[in-house]
Amino acid sequence: MWRRQNLTQLATSTGRSLRWVRAQLDAASLAFPPLTPQSTVIVADTTYWGRSYGVCVLRSPTLGRNICWTEVEQETGSVYAQSLAGLLERGWHVTAAVIDGRRGVASVFERQGIPVQFCQFHQMKTVTKYLTRRPKTTAAQELRRLACSLSTTTEQEFTAALTTWFNTYETFLQERSVAPHTKRGWEYTHRKLKAAYRSLTTNLPYLFTYEKHPELCIPNTTNSLDGFFGQLKKKVNVHNGLRRDRRFKLISAILAGKAKTASQKDH
Repeated sequence: MWRRQNLTQLATSTGRSLRWVRAQLDAASLAFPPLTPQSTVIVADTTYWGRSYGVCVLRSPTLGRNICWTEVEQETGSVYAQSLAGLLERGWHVTAAVIDGRRGVASVFERQGIPVQFCQFHQMKTVTKYLTRRPKTTAAQELRRLACSLSTTTEQEFTAALTTWFNTYETFLQERSVAPHTKRGWEYTHRKLKAAYRSLTTNLPYLFTYEKHPELCIPNTTNSLDGFFGQLKKKVNVHNGLRRDRRFKLISAILAGKAKTASQKDH
């Protein structure tokens, strides 16, 4: 888990065969002290290895621990619903949820009366995906600059600025171009700009939830989990070619355990 210990190195250090090492790892059981169910904000997201294998994780940023994870093939609302139901059954009280904004996920938590915060960093990435890092038009440049100010402004200020932007460039947004390949024969000239604006207006009710509930100390990004995913992949990728069940066992051990200190890593 904590060092670069592949099967060959383990076999050499123990003086045993690769088959023996595999058998020991397969037989080993995961035993970690259970966390006491309590009230917590959760950060929820999914990370992938390839296109069809991922792990959906719910993390408590205040505890600094992952409290639920599930193997998935696709990131859907039902996956989050099952994970949330499992937490609630175990006695956890989820006070708020921070998600990346994937469609259908917010409603999973809202049905339980849980406030939802969309990750502002993911929102900025979405706008950049449509507009690129260096937009050519003034309208696009200003909209991207506005999106990049999400973390340093209030909902009232951002809403007012977005409304001003739209009033300024409404005519520009409605410009059309001839498009013989479409049924109607035309298309909006600035489709990506419209998509970026629509993303901001659609997600706006969820972008400042943390501001509405200061007592809950809700993070405005999923960075707590994104950073952990980077460490997780680095550790798992050392062991390329693991069979699926062995890989999930390794992932579970990393997700369940606390990061070791430097002195612990040496033992």
